[in-house]
Amino acid sequence: MITITPIAEEKIRDLMKEEKDVVGLRIYVRGGGCHGYQYGMAFESKTADDDTIIEKGDVKVIMDSQSAPLLQGTEVDYVDSLQGSGFAIKNPQAKTTCGCGSSFSA
Repeated sequence: MITITPIAEEKIRDLMKEEKDVVGLRIYVRGGGCHGYQYGMAFESKTADDDTIIEKGDVKVIMDSQSAPLLQGTEVDYVDSLQGSGFAIKNPQAKTTCGCGSSFSA
């Protein structure tokens, strides 16, 4: 469903160690942004029955039932550059994206 690069997996694992009672990283899509949809991420302490859970080693990525279809085929990477560092989402379903990369249209 989605791919997590080794560097993103390592960064998620490191960040999870700093949080309490975390079971995984939720990646979601919601309406908004300049192109209709906007990505979001948050650490979760629980999952819902209809969540899709992807496990890579000891890292769990959680998606709700509405976000999972929009994230099909997505790659999650972690980028550290002169412009800044953070998670980068490469979604093959995104027809257009905004300059900041956090908003897209499908």
